[in-house]
Amino acid sequence: MLMNAAMYLRYGPPEVLAMAEVARPEPRDDEVRIAIRATTATAACGLMRRGDTALARIVLGPLRPRRRFRILGTEFAGVIDAVGSKVTRFRPGDRVYGFTGMKAGAYAEYVCLSETASIAPAPAGVSDLEAATLVDGPTTALYFLRDRAHLRPGARLAIVGASGSIGTAAVQIARYLGAHVTAVCSGKNAELVRSLGAHEVIDYTLRDYTAQGHRYDVVFDTVGKSAFRQASRCLVDGGTYLVTVGGLSVLVLDLLTRGFSRTRLSFGFSVEKREALREVAMLTEAGVLRPVIDRQYPLAQIAEAHRYVETGRKRGNVVIAVAER
Repeated sequence: MLMNAAMYLRYGPPEVLAMAEVARPEPRDDEVRIAIRATTATAACGLMRRGDTALARIVLGPLRPRRRFRILGTEFAGVIDAVGSKVTRFRPGDRVYGFTGMKAGAYAEYVCLSETASIAPAPAGVSDLEAATLVDGPTTALYFLRDRAHLRPGARLAIVGASGSIGTAAVQIARYLGAHVTAVCSGKNAELVRSLGAHEVIDYTLRDYTAQGHRYDVVFDTVGKSAFRQASRCLVDGGTYLVTVGGLSVLVLDLLTRGFSRTRLSFGFSVEKREALREVAMLTEAGVLRPVIDRQYPLAQIAEAHRYVETGRKRGNVVIAVAER
């Protein structure tokens, strides 16, 4: 049996993504097969597609992507299509959403994952397209704000890139955690972030958020557009600068600022998202979180979706509808 998938055989611009027919995967004894209904185009997938960092080439392949990485896509929503003989957590027909991590593979009609992978029942009351957008952004925001920064009620927080995928989720989760939220984004997105719960908005095209006289307990840079030295100017003593994007230098700063600086840089990532996905589903069903979708594309137009993401102008998420064969 064959399936449709968007593949890339070499690193490069969005045009390297092309539709192809490939063998439909069969689940092993401990795996489930998911019929994917929706996925997303993200900056992270763009980085993998370009292969323009040393770390990406080490992981994905030095000259071209290794065979197992040639189908991108990390977020998905869909339906369990088949299960292996030892699977007990899911059964065919279950509606799920999840994260493939470095395995990628969500730019296809089907993907197989271990039943213990980052998969959870999809939130009730949202479409598959909406569910796909509630994977990485909200779970990353939870991980950084709650688990890394230990955000408390009344804490003052600045979110850089507040109108993006992680940023829109972070605004909502920070309000849920009781923080005072300052959103840093372009002026055209001010109304959006206010509607999500931001108390204040700073238009980065007009003002430097670090030079406004405000002091923050936490600065959360969701897009890697600021720097630790810059953010430290507006952090209180003992304050934390959270960053989701970085390389070796950021890892070194994370280590050096543990006990050797009045402010702290915290960098990391969470690949295991199963429990976080269950929490996100509960928050969504409780009305705490709502999905933010900018544009929708069919899988056949995945290159165009990547081109739009690379403009840096997306609001929330760019979602991909994966049509059934």
